Amino acid sequence: MEPALFLELVDLFKAKYSITMICECMSVPRPTYYRWRQKKFDKTELEKEIIAICEQLKFRVGHRTVKGLLENAGTLVDRKTVQRIMQKYNSQCQVKPKRAKKMAGESNLVVPNLLEQNFKADAPNQKWVTDITYLPFGESMLYLSTILDLYNNEVIAYKVSDTQNAHLVLDTLEMACRKRNTAGTILHSDQGAQYTSHAFQVTAKENGIITSMSRKGNCFDNAVIESFHSSLKSEEFYTLEKRVRLTNAIVQQKTEDYMYYYNYIRPFQKLNCHSPIEYRTMAA
Repeated sequence: MEPALFLELVDLFKAKYSITMICECMSVPRPTYYRWRQKKFDKTELEKEIIAICEQLKFRVGHRTVKGLLENAGTLVDRKTVQRIMQKYNSQCQVKPKRAKKMAGESNLVVPNLLEQNFKADAPNQKWVTDITYLPFGESMLYLSTILDLYNNEVIAYKVSDTQNAHLVLDTLEMACRKRNTAGTILHSDQGAQYTSHAFQVTAKENGIITSMSRKGNCFDNAVIESFHSSLKSEEFYTLEKRVRLTNAIVQQKTEDYMYYYNYIRPFQKLNCHSPIEYRTMAA
């Protein structure tokens, strides 16, 4: 019998049953119980702090990120200590399935691949990436169009729709361009029909945006936004205790909730354990 678990059990039932009866039922000697009680299996301040971080972030981050957040708050601790505590209290992050590392062959390009898997940007609005993903969690299939800024991985525009046509990506692009200086911005996408459409290319050009496209069938050319969409699904939808069918309105709301969490709360190791908005604000 785990001592801490047994102590919780006694505290739960001692108002109704005697400690002696509980000990006899669980085959735990009374002296052993009192010895365990004297050891005080309370959580340490560090354990409480780590568990609080994990709960606040809904168990979506790993021990390295938790360690970084502790350091940001002035608590220096060894990475393995954080890992051990998270394992002890079953607070590890949800692990998303790994994509099979199979490279697609070369293909002809619709427009040049200006990004060439260089996902680093030195300033906001320098490099954007965009893509559409399926949201198969509601009453009918929904589609999410997103644009990320590679400077801080910030979601600068997104839209959920029941159709994946050119209007979906055009609306997302127009939202991203509002109140932003987009002259010379590189916008990278795949070779989907929405992005090769005349309307999308013209709208991008009118806003001073230079379009770039991945090689056909090569997801690694747009890995950042692919990873983001995978994280959204695994962290917001696949962690549901029961795979219940949601209404489309709930899917929309959960997507909006995740976007806020991602931009304003979710810490990133590449951003020194700051959220995208926090990082941009500090660098301004």
